[in-house]
Amino acid sequence: MKKENITAQKIDALLPQTQCGLCTYQGCMPYAEALANNQAEINLCPPGGVNGLIALAQLLNKDPAPFINEMQQKTKQPSRAVIREAECIGCTKCIQACPVDAILGSGKLMHTVIADECTGCELCIAPCPVDCIDMINVTETINKSNHYRRRYNARNQRLEKNDFLKNNSSHTEGKLNMDDKKNYLAAALLRVKQKFEKT
Repeated sequence: MKKENITAQKIDALLPQTQCGLCTYQGCMPYAEALANNQAEINLCPPGGVNGLIALAQLLNKDPAPFINEMQQKTKQPSRAVIREAECIGCTKCIQACPVDAILGSGKLMHTVIADECTGCELCIAPCPVDCIDMINVTETINKSNHYRRRYNARNQRLEKNDFLKNNSSHTEGKLNMDDKKNYLAAALLRVKQKFEKT
């Protein structure tokens, strides 16, 4: 296979989608893009382990042998975060750090991790001001990389939308709010009218 036919998407499909940054890139896709552009080595993904290393080597037509021993040493076992809820102060910093929206909670209320959604990235640990988050090893039997990718992309889309609305609301706040209210009321009245016409 020629190098130019190997897209970042094909490489990304082989990565575990923990979005942990242990590869020194800001997520799996940036690492995949660096690999596609021949700007990174294949041995930078500890969650992928030896199997991931070999898969990348096969796709990119590279020799994994020089990296096998090193990867055996630095392979990161599947894990998930657990919040010691009694110690949580509800600061929301872990929620903001989680790349896949796997933490529930709100300001000044305790938070909890949705176990099935946690990628084990550990990005929630450093921001926690009271050090109430532990990582526990888990036995993963199902490859959830596609699920994690969807959650990661959904979170990014939500954040981009929020940023867009925040940046644009100040410019058109007055007129848009009045127009939006009129449109909302008109739509609501139409729904009520249609409901009564059916009865």
